[in-house]
Amino acid sequence: MASFDLPRSPNVFHPEKPSAVGSRNSLAQDYRDQQKEVNQLLEEETNKVLHHMNAKLPKEVLERLDVMGGVKEKLYNYFNQNYQNMFNRYMVTAEDEMLKKVRGFIDREEMKVLNRYTPKEIANLLDEVGGADKFNTGEIEKSMVNMYGHLQGHIQRGVNDLETLTNSLLRQKTDVGAFVRGENAYSIVKCAFKDNIYKPKTVTDVKLSVNILDSELISPIFQYQATVEYLIKDLLSNHYMDQIDKIIEKMKDDRIDKGMEELSDGEIIFAKMNNVPNFTDDDVENPKSRRYSIMAKEMMERINNLRAEIDPETFDQLNIRENIKKIIDTENIRNRGFNTAINSLTSILDTSKMGYQYIENLKNARELILREYDDTDSANLPDERYQIRLRYFDNAQLLKERQAYEVMIRSFETEIEHLWDVLEIRYEDSKFLTRVTDFNDLAKLYKRKIQKNIKDKTGDPLYEDINKVWDEISFVKAGETEVEKMNRTFIYEKDKMRKRLIIMRDKLKKMYDYQYPVERRVMEERLSFLEKEFNKFDYLINPFHLQPGLLLDVDITSIKRKKATLDGMANVLNEFLHGVSKGFQDAAFASFSRRRSTVRADIAQTFASASDEDPVASEPAGRASYLDMINEEPQQAAATPAIPAPKAADAPAAVSGRRGRAPAKTAKTGVVDSGRGRRASSSKPRGRKGMREV
Repeated sequence: MASFDLPRSPNVFHPEKPSAVGSRNSLAQDYRDQQKEVNQLLEEETNKVLHHMNAKLPKEVLERLDVMGGVKEKLYNYFNQNYQNMFNRYMVTAEDEMLKKVRGFIDREEMKVLNRYTPKEIANLLDEVGGADKFNTGEIEKSMVNMYGHLQGHIQRGVNDLETLTNSLLRQKTDVGAFVRGENAYSIVKCAFKDNIYKPKTVTDVKLSVNILDSELISPIFQYQATVEYLIKDLLSNHYMDQIDKIIEKMKDDRIDKGMEELSDGEIIFAKMNNVPNFTDDDVENPKSRRYSIMAKEMMERINNLRAEIDPETFDQLNIRENIKKIIDTENIRNRGFNTAINSLTSILDTSKMGYQYIENLKNARELILREYDDTDSANLPDERYQIRLRYFDNAQLLKERQAYEVMIRSFETEIEHLWDVLEIRYEDSKFLTRVTDFNDLAKLYKRKIQKNIKDKTGDPLYEDINKVWDEISFVKAGETEVEKMNRTFIYEKDKMRKRLIIMRDKLKKMYDYQYPVERRVMEERLSFLEKEFNKFDYLINPFHLQPGLLLDVDITSIKRKKATLDGMANVLNEFLHGVSKGFQDAAFASFSRRRSTVRADIAQTFASASDEDPVASEPAGRASYLDMINEEPQQAAATPAIPAPKAADAPAAVSGRRGRAPAKTAKTGVVDSGRGRRASSSKPRGRKGMREV
């Protein structure tokens, strides 16, 4: 220490003295020669670059370069400049951080004065709450979350575009799989691709119908006419279900903690059912029944049959029913679900550059009609367009829709059968003065001879005396059960009508050939009209296949080689379904909230010997390492005595199965067995509790 000057004051300024103000040296460096180390580093890096240049560049290029002079000096200066820049930035940053630490230390020391007169917890609480001098980051944090949310949405939309286009390129065609992705395919009620009527070679029409059930909606939807009593009962029912779920979760946790078997799916369902009487009952008249434990019977009677509107003549702001209705309206329970679905759909269309010129929101009817163009005449519309119909159906509406659909089917059958009869009579009249025109004429001609020469000898009945069951148009329909009667598909009726239309058109051509009398023109006009209307009707959704919930009906027209609207609408629909629907949920997979494997200490599997797990087990000779074990012959492994299975508390989790169970160790060596591979070579079977699924 005596051989050099140690600065005794912080006011000493010197570029070389250690730890002086402005010095480039520090006492912490133990008086190393910093300049020498820097020069050595720069010299080494420069020589490396020069050696690389000498090895890679041609000789004639090197002769033109001043390698030993200018290039080396430039490289040296370049490295030196970058090194100094990095070092200066580091020093500035370190000084700033040190200054912050010092200020924080001073603030804490000043707070100790307050602690002399105030309990420490209160002083810390005041410091955390902050005052006018504290910077509140709450709003900035919300803005950051919003920004990241929008960024994630844009990234997801771009990924969806890329995925849709990639699938389309790989398929070399457009189909339902490229239109709606797999996780949402279950919600499709109907999807049909067909050629456009006016431009069948270049334009395609797509009909897509998606049914989102009530149980799958993230935000439940109610009809506008739903009573306040119905909304409150729905809230109470959801509250009871939440309480029952909490009881079941506690029951499952207690069983797991006690080491008992987990409840099966059926046991969980029955346990929930048995807990329902603890929260509600069917005694409507008794004001002390459990159903009125949260909301009194008197309050429920006040709001009986109270709907969305109250008669202005009887409206009183101080009445109980008006105030209860105001609470429900303030929470916006009645309109929240449908408005959320509309906002989600329109915002996705806006951000996806899928604009629209016509929108009609029938709020009270729970229906949204949205079209890209206001005009509805297909002849005046472009080849790239779409229209969307979003509607909420309850069970009562579906019953009416099914009745109307069945009446329309019967009406088509009547009209087509009437045209069939007219054409049949006209066909029979056209055979006047003609001996044989078809097979029926020939059969009538030989009827007597068949009876005399064949049927009288065999005793079989004549063909005309046998009841005809097959109409030669469609196959005989099987009898309906209760399932078919309640869920009619009408596939048989539609196929029969479609075949009749085809047969009638062929018969008209056969009858008249190249002649066009007035009878042919009239029947062809009627036939074309019925075909057109029947195709429109067949394009609609069969309400017998719908369930109460949200129905999204999309009609798209797109150019086959362009498919701009198809690709854009595919992303819109997938994003909409992701934001509105919870998706399909399997209660069997969702029922396991906590498994024993999450709290067990032996879940970390290692390549350990059996003796490490069970003190009774001993390691056989010649099996000291894992390598020796895997190299031995199967006969020797089979001859080795089996180790008894460990107890339930120490047993490792079993593998195999699809519920994410941990890898299992074999009972003999403790080696991890790969789920569906061969089982451990043990002559003694595993214990039931020792290797059960956990």
